[in-house]
Amino acid sequence: MLLHGRGGPYSINVNRDCTLVSRTNPSAACNAASLSKRHAMWGQYWADHGYFALLPDSFGPRGKAHGFGRFTHDDSDRTDVNEKTVRPLDAEGALSWLRSQKEISGNRIFLQGWSNGGSTALNVMQRQGAATSGYRAALVFYPGCGPAALLAQTLRSAAPITMLLGTDDEEVSPDRCRDVAGRSVAAGSKIDVVVYPGATHDFDDPDRRRQSNPANNAALHDAMVRAIAAIDGLID
Repeated sequence: MLLHGRGGPYSINVNRDCTLVSRTNPSAACNAASLSKRHAMWGQYWADHGYFALLPDSFGPRGKAHGFGRFTHDDSDRTDVNEKTVRPLDAEGALSWLRSQKEISGNRIFLQGWSNGGSTALNVMQRQGAATSGYRAALVFYPGCGPAALLAQTLRSAAPITMLLGTDDEEVSPDRCRDVAGRSVAAGSKIDVVVYPGATHDFDDPDRRRQSNPANNAALHDAMVRAIAAIDGLID
């Protein structure tokens, strides 16, 4: 189950003007055909490895399909799509829906989130707590880890979490996330933290601009190897 970031799930080329339904111009519609390169890439990645990938749109149905720009965390317009009290409900609803599908193994459902979606994923794991009947694990890419983003600064999760960070992140603090992870591990949670030297925010975005940074390119390839290893290692 995939949780998009604050930019929304759609390509930047369409998400400023797209609508959930566009009869006159289908190319301007917010749909699977207009997903961002990163979301399309990861969806295909999981499919190629034998997994279903579900990407709920937390913004479009709430009238915010265009997403949000950088450094807009405190904007009032984000209140009704926030990562602490609203978006976790989307993830939990998606979990229930997936379990209702005959072709899905209900005890083999995992969570992956980026940036704002990464913070949401951490909050879902915190809400899940000691329960062993929820998401089996979480892969979290460059989340915001401050008090405004997380329900708690010490996470308590029975399910393992892999946190992937870049030292040169220009939007969130990797050091703050490492502090949260350290306290959480001391409290009994299993959190593996990987920090990529020189990698930026959105280091796994396959767009040429991001991947022109060698550190981002190295981080992307390593993250893809780690992702399947972390998930396959939990399959009974």
